[in-house]
Amino acid sequence: MNGSPSGFNNAPVTRTFVVACALFTILFGIQGRSNKLGLSYQDIFKKFQLWKLIVSVFAFSSTPELMFGLYLLYYFRVFERQIGSNKYSVFILFSVIVSLLSAILALALLKDPTLNVLTSGPYGLIFSSFVPFYLDIPVSTRFRVFGLGFSDKSFIYLAGLQLLLSSWKRSILPGICGILAGSLYRLNVFHIRRMKLPEFIASFFYRLSWPSVGSTSPAAPSRNVLGNMPSHTSRQVEGNYPVPMSSIIEPPEDSIATLVSMGFDRNNARQALVQARNDINAATNILLEAHSH
Repeated sequence: MNGSPSGFNNAPVTRTFVVACALFTILFGIQGRSNKLGLSYQDIFKKFQLWKLIVSVFAFSSTPELMFGLYLLYYFRVFERQIGSNKYSVFILFSVIVSLLSAILALALLKDPTLNVLTSGPYGLIFSSFVPFYLDIPVSTRFRVFGLGFSDKSFIYLAGLQLLLSSWKRSILPGICGILAGSLYRLNVFHIRRMKLPEFIASFFYRLSWPSVGSTSPAAPSRNVLGNMPSHTSRQVEGNYPVPMSSIIEPPEDSIATLVSMGFDRNNARQALVQARNDINAATNILLEAHSH
């Protein structure tokens, strides 16, 4: 599953967050201060260093964590496309705030001398995103390696596990707090899933022009509704897939059957495959995006 379309198209908030994480991590890494960014009991309850609280949300403490973290953030941009940049911004704020408060409360209650500093980085957002990933993203491909069963989702879980265990207790606690935040968002506590930021805040991200690979000039996000899905004779489909009328190929029956086995309507599955030019992963995302409405 690749979260198509490629790049940061229709995911400006994710793009901004990824670039911010990379810049903060590199900046403090060059200064040799990466190992001092983690929040400690003293930072929270005695010194209350606000700058450190903010920086700890963005900057990873090591290069391996940065690589796995940015990979997961980039993949999870599919959720911004599903619910829109406005609601996704609320999801980010909710995940970060709830996971931070949970971690602070856990430090106060545990008072574990071996857990005096938490690792830095957007662990709250990343592991909060694993909740909708587990519940909403279906498996499209299964395979076996040395007798063990895997799916296309396995690589995302393995990357998350690597990140979760990267600093042992220092990273496990923020990860667990992130999963808690994602679960509370899923349960719609305080009707959080209905909330939106003012439009001028959401549109701000579209006007940013980060020099990021794979992104195109910002455009207003489009939402796909299967009821209005173009027929197979359409010249232009969503997701920036311009398909000439003469080049359209009828979707393979086994691809349609795969999507139907996930619970999607056969006709919708066929139309999604046509839109995605028979890319089953892209078609899955189109169907999920339409289902979210």
